[in-house]
Amino acid sequence: MSFFHPFIILSALLLTLLPSLSFPQLKVGLALDKGGRDDKSFNAAAFKGATEAKEKLGITLKTVESSDDISLEPTLRTFAQKGYPLVVAVGFVQKDAVEKVSQEFPKTHFVLIDSTTPSPNVRSIVFKEHEGSFLVGALAAMASKTQKVGFVGGMDIPMIRRFQMGYEAGVKHINPKAKVINNYIGSTSDAWRNPSKAKELALSQYNKGVDVIFSPAGASGLGVFDAAEQSNKLAIGCDSNQNWVKPGKILTSMLKKVDVAVYQAIELETRNAFQGGIFDLGLSDNGVGYSLDEFNRSLISKEMENKINSIKTEMAQQKIVVPDYYIQMKKN
Repeated sequence: MSFFHPFIILSALLLTLLPSLSFPQLKVGLALDKGGRDDKSFNAAAFKGATEAKEKLGITLKTVESSDDISLEPTLRTFAQKGYPLVVAVGFVQKDAVEKVSQEFPKTHFVLIDSTTPSPNVRSIVFKEHEGSFLVGALAAMASKTQKVGFVGGMDIPMIRRFQMGYEAGVKHINPKAKVINNYIGSTSDAWRNPSKAKELALSQYNKGVDVIFSPAGASGLGVFDAAEQSNKLAIGCDSNQNWVKPGKILTSMLKKVDVAVYQAIELETRNAFQGGIFDLGLSDNGVGYSLDEFNRSLISKEMENKINSIKTEMAQQKIVVPDYYIQMKKN
């Protein structure tokens, strides 16, 4: 007489059902600031990283773009109330909202990009913008034929002043006689989405003899690119690789690896390995850098590239110390 052991029967049943079983996916909420996912800059980089995580890690992703700063806190709270284990808040402007909501929902994990908070359930990710800005400043000085370069910042805040200081230091490292002209688009968050004002400022600089402009200004930077094309001059992108936006007119882009930081945070959450705390990413961490691809290869000679690589080595060896606006603020 033959018989089947209950364990064998159960195993066979599970193997039959396994293909049809579905396991809950990690839900991730992505809260973008006013710049929106189409700013081709900071928010776009965060969206890229989260989308890559969705494709490769199989997460469920919900993205919300805040039309104004007032809606930031309610957006984060809604994600937490709906049981999203991980909420990613993009932009320093969300600091206060993250601090408040993270305390209300201590079991929810948050990622705060571009600012810090001591909350233990928040992974604060900041970048050493001045280091990347130094590199593109050096490239601007090498590319300039007039010895006049420009800077068009978005919102006039310490972080963008940090970009400016690093950029100016990079320019002067290559050419101490070079002149840097600086302008800011505004003093409110609207400065991130005002390309017409950015274009106006850039055209004014180009008319004064500037031939390369660096613009850490979010979506507003697109106005600088338009001005560069109109004036047949050069611009430098920021945050994401923006070389493709105006091929031949974007000398390079200062990279903040926001996409990588967001992806890594989500990947850690999928492994139940989330870590709160402050993570400060610089050149040594591959957190910042500059872009070189088929869209700007003709603008950057091998000699220029070798010089930048030499500068990167000297920075790693602390032979070049890039001035930091944050440190200067503390001294003052």
